[in-house]
Amino acid sequence: MTDQPEAERVDCTDCFALPASDNTRIAYLKAGGTISETWHTPDCPALAIMEINLVEGSKRIQEQEEWARGVFSAAHDRLKKAAAELPAGIAAQPFADALTELVQAQADTTGYVPLHRWAQILERHFPPELPDPDRTTG
Repeated sequence: MTDQPEAERVDCTDCFALPASDNTRIAYLKAGGTISETWHTPDCPALAIMEINLVEGSKRIQEQEEWARGVFSAAHDRLKKAAAELPAGIAAQPFADALTELVQAQADTTGYVPLHRWAQILERHFPPELPDPDRTTG
């Protein structure tokens, strides 16, 4: 006996395929841990549309990634220059410094900046207010 949840079968409204070795099974994990599966025949229009959308989505992501890599460095340089030109001590300074550091953290990684890194940077630029030891309470 396995701990694998039983799959909930959803019939394709185009081909009404059943599980078979020459059919395609599309399965995903739903919220709550149940598996949903749909079977499609090789000539199913719904399956063809799904495959086209997956390929197009992948192409679009690739194009966006290439574009971002092409402009990120120059935009990052403009941000650093603009932040450096801000007059010292203005109210926006912590925001500019935090944004500049967060963008640098993103530039230093090939993926996403993890939450703990965001928290470290934000804590440094926006520390929690500590109680004032000179202030007495009555």
